[in-house]
Amino acid sequence: MATVTESIDVDVPVTTAYNQWTQFESFPHFLDEVEEVRQVDATTSHWRVKIGGTAREFDTVITEQHPDERVAWKTVAGDVLHAGVVTFHRLSDTGTRVTVQFDWEPGDALEKIGAALGVDDHAVKKDLRNFKKFIEAQPAETGSWRGNVEPGGVA
Repeated sequence: MATVTESIDVDVPVTTAYNQWTQFESFPHFLDEVEEVRQVDATTSHWRVKIGGTAREFDTVITEQHPDERVAWKTVAGDVLHAGVVTFHRLSDTGTRVTVQFDWEPGDALEKIGAALGVDDHAVKKDLRNFKKFIEAQPAETGSWRGNVEPGGVA
């Protein structure tokens, strides 16, 4: 199992950063490997990604979500096995630290080599920089979902 942990400070209020992160269908705008995210229901999404030239599809479910604090997920079906959490830390009225931590299982030899060389860390760092550019350039977040998810379902 490989682990990635990366953080970035964004110049928007915590609510703005959190609200944008809940808009999974906007992820292709700032996550380079993501081609499409389709929201299936309040906690389930279907993802199409291209990693290292290889197309993958998988479904994720939100396992825990608390507005302005955290969104945790895990895969439940498909080509990729991973679980993680993104947390939002208020730095000031206009600043937020976004931290992404996830564990994933490299599938083939190329993915195992990439994980050993830190390619996954570099990709997440780049995606967080893209998120920063995206959210700071918007006049406001593109939407929000402010529901609570506790282990076992939507609260």
